[in-house]
Amino acid sequence: MPNALIHEKSPYLRQHADNPVNWLPWGAAAFEKARAEDKPIFLSIGYSTCHWCHVMAHESFESESTAAILNRDFICIKLDREERPDVDRIYMLFVQATTGSGGWPMSVFLTPARKPFFGGTYFPPDNRYGRPGFPALLGYIADTWKKDRAKIEESGESVTGQLRQLSASGAQASQVDSDLFEAAFYSFRRSFDSVHGGFGGAPKFPRPVVLNYLLRYHFLKQNEEALDMVSATLTAMAAGGMHDQLGGGFHRYSVDERWFVPHFEKMLYDQSQLAVSYLESFQLTGNEEHATAARRIFAYVLRDLTHPQGAFYSAEDADSPDPEKPGHSGEGAFYIWRQSEIESLLGDAAPEIIDYFGVEPDGNVENDPQAEFTGRNILYLDDPTLPSPSEEPLKILFEARAKRPRPHLDSKILTAWNAQMISALATGYLALGDDTYLAAAQKAFQWIWSTLFNAENNQLWRRFCDGEAAIAAFLDDYAFLGHAALTLFEATGQPSYLDKALLLAGQISARFEDPAGGFFSTEAGAADLLLRMKDDYDGAEPSGNSLATDLFLRLAHVFGDDTFAPPAQRALSACAAKAKAQPTMAPQLLCAVARLLSPPEHFIVRVADEAAARSPEVLAILQEQRKKFQPFRAVFALVDGVELSPFLASLKREKRITIYQCENLACALPVELE
Repeated sequence: MPNALIHEKSPYLRQHADNPVNWLPWGAAAFEKARAEDKPIFLSIGYSTCHWCHVMAHESFESESTAAILNRDFICIKLDREERPDVDRIYMLFVQATTGSGGWPMSVFLTPARKPFFGGTYFPPDNRYGRPGFPALLGYIADTWKKDRAKIEESGESVTGQLRQLSASGAQASQVDSDLFEAAFYSFRRSFDSVHGGFGGAPKFPRPVVLNYLLRYHFLKQNEEALDMVSATLTAMAAGGMHDQLGGGFHRYSVDERWFVPHFEKMLYDQSQLAVSYLESFQLTGNEEHATAARRIFAYVLRDLTHPQGAFYSAEDADSPDPEKPGHSGEGAFYIWRQSEIESLLGDAAPEIIDYFGVEPDGNVENDPQAEFTGRNILYLDDPTLPSPSEEPLKILFEARAKRPRPHLDSKILTAWNAQMISALATGYLALGDDTYLAAAQKAFQWIWSTLFNAENNQLWRRFCDGEAAIAAFLDDYAFLGHAALTLFEATGQPSYLDKALLLAGQISARFEDPAGGFFSTEAGAADLLLRMKDDYDGAEPSGNSLATDLFLRLAHVFGDDTFAPPAQRALSACAAKAKAQPTMAPQLLCAVARLLSPPEHFIVRVADEAAARSPEVLAILQEQRKKFQPFRAVFALVDGVELSPFLASLKREKRITIYQCENLACALPVELE
């Protein structure tokens, strides 16, 4: 019989609906059951495309004997971290603070009052990898709960107090200056891998927020080393197995230092951020290979991650059914090849493809501890100096691969992740002039706005799945969507997008702002949260604090109106001391610092109406500016009758087209076109 998760919408929760574990979803019913039965809570957090989540599920949660222990001694809760990043963030902070690392699946034991007292990530079914076997661990915790309850309660109380301190904003306000902006550069330079690109060693994550910072550091300081680090990293990633060489897009991360063996899941938020990184690098360097990588990301997303009505799905799994191992799902099975298979498909064209992608007769993966790739090959550019092969053999391989069983698709639609992709597509239009990207961005934005925003109370929803919009949105949802609206305004000149960006910024102030500075991740009064946190770490995604701060500064720049800046200034002042002490923790926040310290710039084309704004002549004028990397310049067409701010209203159209170039709200003589 299925458990209570059968009624949930989340693909991750539904994956566990047939487990023998009596799973409950996160919520009041589970908490009350723990209180009533006086049992500790076992909280398991993951997401549907997580490889090690699948491993632990198969080894432990599908085991009748392990399930019997869990059902007898614990109240078991499953949580989708992508639906509830607020809950995940609290307990991840606990796990990282107590173990020194974190990840998913995350396994945390709580008192009935939701206070954590023990946690970790993946636990094997028996003693291995230096970790205790999961059944033995369960037995130990259950026994301790019965025999030494007071000690556990005391520990939970103490830990909760420490978490409050760690998550508090309490840092004394500090000065925001150029020293703060520069602080991270030397740390990133020290950790840069000059051989393979990227930062640090294996496993190697792309972390696009670092690339965002370095490109802006280069722009402001004219530091070529910063640009070289970004360019080398993007080039190496595009050549590696982490890049889907046939289908486009990027896998989550590389398990080695050279971007060769990926962890094969594909996340929407990686695609959007990396697309922007490649586009910005192209704007700075003119490297066509980087433009191609961005185009291939968009091709993948629009082909495989797009809802029929235009929004974007969340992810594709790392695992898929392995045609060579009936009944077994293998990591990367959809993507890997035997040389003999390529030869059979391509005939005389095979040698060129084999050389180009580094294919070996016995497989090209030397380090394969899970024996997933034995005898098979991950496609990568063995020698990037070789000319690209013709399209026909690539098309044959792609079509043959498409007939394999596909990885699981996580079909939920998340506001924040969709907003990231909308911004990326709009940026693709601005940088490359491809109308396809703008149309896709506008269609997705319209769907999100009509489906996940309630105009009656200005409530935004976090996710849409299986016909249901649910979960009150978090700071990052509002902030990402505000940035998407602003980018679409710059791409189209349509003031309705600017109105929406203003509305969302107002909701951020009302729902999330701390008067002492900064922004909480959640609204006040959430009954199911242990504490209200401020997320200030720019990890795989930018933090909500960084995004909200930059949104207010972007509005100030676009409008030429400093009245939008104070929330951002307070946030930066509150975060400055911590950012100076740990400069690599918040590179996206440092991008906001760069915007604050840079005078606003405008390139504005005044025209009579929207038809004129969309004319080939005006678009060509704008495109000449947009193809450059100018992160602190607003470039847009402005039609008569739209009075956005006193500064913009002062820029009058005298003839058919009037062009203004302004720096720090001082404009050169306008250029008039008859």
